[in-house]
This record gives sequence, C-alpha cells and structure tokens, in this order.
Amino acid sequence: MKVKVKSKNYLSWLIAFGFSLTANISLSLNHPATATNHLNSVCSAQSLENLTPQLLHDLPSYANRATQRARRRSRSSAIYSYMLVAGKPEFVPLPLNTEGQKSTTAGVEQVFFTTLERQYIGGKALESQQFHWALFTESNTGWRLVMMFTQIGGYPQEQVTSPPRDSSNGVVAQAIKTWLRDCRADSVRISHKI
Repeated sequence: MKVKVKSKNYLSWLIAFGFSLTANISLSLNHPATATNHLNSVCSAQSLENLTPQLLHDLPSYANRATQRARRRSRSSAIYSYMLVAGKPEFVPLPLNTEGQKSTTAGVEQVFFTTLERQYIGGKALESQQFHWALFTESNTGWRLVMMFTQIGGYPQEQVTSPPRDSSNGVVAQAIKTWLRDCRADSVRISHKI
C-alpha cells in the first residue's frame, strides 16, 4: 500500500512560534553528551541530508516500538497512535533568532518532515498527519537531536488542527534518538538507494 504524505509550508512555524529559540538551543548544545570521543562509525561520517532518508524509512518501526514500551510501562487504557509512514524531508532552514540578537545557533541543522499516524477508537481507524520540525547538531560521535516541535493535522486534508508543541521528549523524538544511537553503534544498515 502506497500512502502519500503531503508536505507542509513550514514558514507557518515561524509565525506560530513568534519567539526566538536561540536560548533553548544554546542550552541544549552545551549538554555533556556532545563531548565524547570520536568513533569511526558510518553515522558520524555522513551528512545529515544523507542520513535522514534512511532515518525516516526506519522511523515508523522505531516509533511503534517506543509506543509499545510506553504502553507496557503505564498499563493505562489511553489511546495510542501507530506510525504508518514518514514523509520526504525538507532542509530549508528557518531563522532561529530575532533581529538584533547574536546568533548562538551555529552548527544546528533543521529537518522538516511529516508522519502519517493511525489510532483505533471504538473499532474505527482514524488517521492524522503530524508535522515535525527537528533540530540536530553534530558531535564527535555523530548526529544528535537537540529539540523538536510538532503540529497535528488532518488526513487526507492538510489542515493543521493544533498549535506547535515542544515534542522533544515525545515518542517520535525518542525514536529518532534511539535510531541515532544505533547508527552511532553501527547497528543500522545505511542504504544509499532510499
């Protein structure tokens, strides 16, 4: 089954946020996890643009496993969604600081992508799109996720139904962090055909 995920005009992110992310990003960049020894992994030798298609190809399985782990821990009757597919990435960055502020975001790369998710409620399958804005930085051992923001929209209509929220600790962000960890450990097979 081929599912087409629509791309979104990400300039609306800038309008929706209306504030500078510079301070939050600089705090994340100073995290001790970025100061580790260099390893000769495939992950550390690739540009973010080369790694992202493989990451998005693998992301549904990583996200669905993260969802299952969360369900086992909470044992609640909450409704969980399942990721079906992650869309083609966009790399055109948005400005991260407002006029007159010194930029402290050097080394931060931005990726925009869309995911299609499904929830089962009362025996019915409901699908939605999530629009993600992920910020990455490169450490001595490879790429790291700095922070992420997400909006939810309808499917098949592209109408956004939620304001942007910080999803840096959400299931998709956890899935990205796990994939990057596996990539740094050379546990991910990088295919240049994707």
